[in-house]
Amino acid sequence: MDYYGPMRRLHLVAATLILGLAQAAFAQPSQGGKPAGEPGYSALDAELFYQLMLGELNAQGANPGAGYALILDAARKTGDAGLYTRAIELAFQARSGESALQAARAWKQADPASRDANRYVLQILVALNRVAESAEALKAGLALVSGKDLDAALAIIPRTYSRVSDKKLAASVVEQALTEHLSQPATGGTAWTSVGRMRLAAGDISGAVEAARRAQVASPQAEGPALLAIELMDPKQPLAETIVRRYLAEPKPQPEIRMGYARALLDAQRYPEALQQLKIVTAEKPEFPEAWLVQGTLQLQDNLDVAAEASLKRYVELAQAQRSGEERSRGLAQAYLSLSRVAEKRKDFALAGAWLDRIENPQDLIAAQSRRASILARQGKMDEARKLLAALPQRSPADARMKLMAEVQLLREHKQYKAAYDLLAKATAKPPVDVDLLYDQAMLAEKLENLTEMERLLRQVMAAKPDYHHAYNALGYSFADRNIRLPEAKQLIQKALSHAPDDPFISDSLAWVEFRMGNTTEALRILELAYKNRPDPEIAAHLGEVLWSMGQRERAQAIWKEGLLLDSENESLQGTLKRLRVQP
Repeated sequence: MDYYGPMRRLHLVAATLILGLAQAAFAQPSQGGKPAGEPGYSALDAELFYQLMLGELNAQGANPGAGYALILDAARKTGDAGLYTRAIELAFQARSGESALQAARAWKQADPASRDANRYVLQILVALNRVAESAEALKAGLALVSGKDLDAALAIIPRTYSRVSDKKLAASVVEQALTEHLSQPATGGTAWTSVGRMRLAAGDISGAVEAARRAQVASPQAEGPALLAIELMDPKQPLAETIVRRYLAEPKPQPEIRMGYARALLDAQRYPEALQQLKIVTAEKPEFPEAWLVQGTLQLQDNLDVAAEASLKRYVELAQAQRSGEERSRGLAQAYLSLSRVAEKRKDFALAGAWLDRIENPQDLIAAQSRRASILARQGKMDEARKLLAALPQRSPADARMKLMAEVQLLREHKQYKAAYDLLAKATAKPPVDVDLLYDQAMLAEKLENLTEMERLLRQVMAAKPDYHHAYNALGYSFADRNIRLPEAKQLIQKALSHAPDDPFISDSLAWVEFRMGNTTEALRILELAYKNRPDPEIAAHLGEVLWSMGQRERAQAIWKEGLLLDSENESLQGTLKRLRVQP
């Protein structure tokens, strides 16, 4: 028997206990807690020392319940916050939430002014999912804080309740507990923001928007209501965006809020408005790196290559001055890819490759190699380009899919539609159903003028995912463009709009079917709004043609010229000009 091993472990435990208990005996009181020198706990006497050591040995041995009871008894005798905390810890280690709650409540009863005791009671009740009982604990805890501490305490309430199962009950309990704070000018803004977040978690979107509005009324310059409103932005909740705009109209709004608004606009595909907000951010806070990156990406998307290059280089300059990290690495990789694209468009392939050489993040390898492959293909080296993509590592199904899409995109860009279609047909023949791949295959079938196959594939996408709006729009537009089955085309496009009401490209499709049906005035109205929301050469082609048919030829030519500036190689625009025999 190894006698010395257990003895060494016992001595180590005892030494640790002596140190810990000595610290507890002379510890500073907790916030609002009882000072250690009050009667009943003047020093660590032998009896107490023995009780604590016995409690710890039981807790770490075969009888944790007895250990917990001994430590809690010592805490009651001494009123020491550290011992109450230890009793709670032991209860949690034994997975006894009720015992932990008992210890926390005993602590709160012994020292009602202790913020820590009240916080433990609240957190344990929430962890036990006893949400209804937590209202009084929440109110009691808030009553013990004031000033900035109170503001912080109100702000973290949604996080405290984030894991409860009954979100609606939690929202109701919190709102009830915050009644007094909701009506106070000093706390109304933060309190209503927390209520809004609780309502959002409960799925009450309109209620959350109303809470954000009330929060802003109470505190117009506060960031919390605006941040909440950004999360709530939706065409069905226009008040949310109004709240954001009101905040941004206040003196010196935080650029991070404006950046968040720009991201929300991007998500809604409102690109011109997003770019406008980004320009404000870069003007007001030119040292804000992310704004330059997103602005440059949007400018490149709009074929504003010179402006995009300047924005992206500014981002690189700012990002390189930051500490290294995952976010910085990914941002730099995105910037280098975009700068490579700018150089590639200018046919400066050496510079394009040099930008790609600066990418260090291995997760961006596929994107970087895709750009390299594109550069090779533009130099007439398609076989070499495809081999480059084929050599990419494939560690997971996600990697395999990304490789496939990179090769399909490469072939599509270089008009090798049959090879791209065959790649996708092979992939979609295997389960499970991938609606994105099916959709791309359908679009390639259209390029190959196999319209029967295109319709079959799109119908398959609709059956697999009924809310896949791209499929309805593509089929409806195909009918309209061929001037066939126009009532069905309109029905399909309206179905797409019901799923994506703010998509300017779907609006463009609806305008085109209206034009085909002879509703020229309505078509013009829709197209003008779509082009305003998303200046795009495809929409410019249709808007110009409608204007041309109405005799407004100067304006039509002006729109077409704008479209050519956006993308001089756009197939739809070039096809329209050729068909109408127009030289804008």
